[in-house]
Amino acid sequence: MAMIRQIDGVEALEAAAEEYGLLPFFCCGVPGYSVEDLTPARFWFADGVEGPWEWRMEAARRHNSAYAKLFAGKAGFCSREYYAELANYRRGGYDFDARWEDGLANHRDRQIIDALNKYGPLLTRELKRAAGVEKGFETCLTRLQMQCYITVYDFEYLRNRHGVPYGWGMAGYALSESVFGDLPRSAYFRKPSESFALLLKRLRELNPAAGEKALIRLIK
Repeated sequence: MAMIRQIDGVEALEAAAEEYGLLPFFCCGVPGYSVEDLTPARFWFADGVEGPWEWRMEAARRHNSAYAKLFAGKAGFCSREYYAELANYRRGGYDFDARWEDGLANHRDRQIIDALNKYGPLLTRELKRAAGVEKGFETCLTRLQMQCYITVYDFEYLRNRHGVPYGWGMAGYALSESVFGDLPRSAYFRKPSESFALLLKRLRELNPAAGEKALIRLIK
C-alpha cells in the first residue's frame, strides 16, 4: 500500500479518510491500513498531547465523513462517496422500514430506530433509556452502524461533580439520513453486488499486497 501520509492531527485525519475512502481506526488484519498504523507513537496516550482519540471525536462531529463501527464491527471512517456504496451493499437496497416489513429486522433494532426518529440524536445512555432496550443493546448498536442505518453524530465527555470532564467521551448517535440527507440511499440505483465490487476494487487499489479474504472481511 502506498503510504498517503502520517496522521498528526484532526485535519490530517479527515484528509486521510477522504483520500482513502475507507479507513479503519484500529489495526484490522491488513498491515499498515488503519489510523492506528498511520499515527506516530508519540501521539498515543501522551500526557497533555491530543491524539487520535480526541481527533476522531472532532472529525466525527464535523460529518465530512462517516464515523461508526463499520469494519468487522470495529470503528472507522468512510468518505461520503464510499459511504453511499457501503450503505447500498450492507442494506441490500432496503430502507429500515422495508427491512422491518419483510421480517428481516430485530425488534430491538426497531425500538432504537424509533427512538432516534422521535427524539433525534441521543447520547448512548439516553438512547438506551429512550429505546427501552437493555439486553443486547450494544449488539444492536453495532449491527445498525454496520448496516449504515445509524452513525456517530457527536461525542460528549462525562463530568464529575465539579464540572470537570473525564473519560474517553460518550458517543451520540443519529439516523444516517439525519446526518447525511439522501446520501445513504444515493447508490440504490446499483445492485448491492455492484457496490460490493466497487468497494473491493478500492481496497485492492489501496492494499495490493493484502490477502483477498482480509479485504472482503472489511466489507462484509
